[in-house]
Amino acid sequence: MEFFVVYIQEAHPTDAWQVPDNEQEGILYKQPRNTGEREAVASACMIGMDASIPTLIDKMTNEVDLQYAALPDRLYLVGADGRIAYRSNTGPWGFKPDELETAIADYLAAATTA
Repeated sequence: MEFFVVYIQEAHPTDAWQVPDNEQEGILYKQPRNTGEREAVASACMIGMDASIPTLIDKMTNEVDLQYAALPDRLYLVGADGRIAYRSNTGPWGFKPDELETAIADYLAAATTA
């Protein structure tokens, strides 16, 4: 099993809909206008979260965001056949890692009995 973060467009940029929590925590980024800017913000995000999961970056056309309804965050389990085996509700309220953990366990159990 492999895990990835897919960084999509900035959910709360300073030049659009900034939230007070981001202001208090110093998370202040404009919406990236090109791939280099998006990569820089994604890198800062992953460093700030002290995350070690490999990060993929959505294209500037926001293909992944649009196809997976990912904004602001969402959890997916993609099966070995490329089909969606689990999709969380949208975040932040739908961001429930425990549900994903259960879905992974169920998926693996079904795969071993198949």
